[in-house]
Amino acid sequence: MRIISGTNKGRRITAPKKLPVRPTQDMSKEALFNILNNHFNINKLIVLDLFSGTGNISYEFASRGAENITAVDSNFECVKFIKKTALELDFDITVIKSDVFKYLEKASVKADLIFADPPYDFEESTFARIAEIIFENDLLNTGGQLIIEHSKHTNLSSAINFQEARKYGNSVFSFFYVD
Repeated sequence: MRIISGTNKGRRITAPKKLPVRPTQDMSKEALFNILNNHFNINKLIVLDLFSGTGNISYEFASRGAENITAVDSNFECVKFIKKTALELDFDITVIKSDVFKYLEKASVKADLIFADPPYDFEESTFARIAEIIFENDLLNTGGQLIIEHSKHTNLSSAINFQEARKYGNSVFSFFYVD
């Protein structure tokens, strides 16, 4: 994986093979950030990266100037890798080891953008539950956005506050907005 833009543009990051992850592909990530650049001033965003895995999305936000980034993952090795890489790249990323659902139930943070990249094998109802918890607990600021990455075989169009889905290869980004 590589950082697409910003202060660390072109920097390759190699995650240990033992991590149970599926990083967002560079092509998909580039398309996603093209969309985000049209809607947000990235360096002013409060970002919450859920199921952060390798930290791929967090690094991209940090490289582009976002200064308030929290990455949440339940895997100790993933958390350790994100902390190590963020330190090497001089990125100020808060890394939390927690089950994402438990974290969301107790979170007091309000974010401008929440990105979730859960395992593709979750049931559709589990993907939808992520959106439900976020909107029930009012975790997005006004004008905020939730983006859930999932496989093309998952349809989240009936989930709360769903707005649109964009497909890139085998991945889909579903966008949810605060009412």
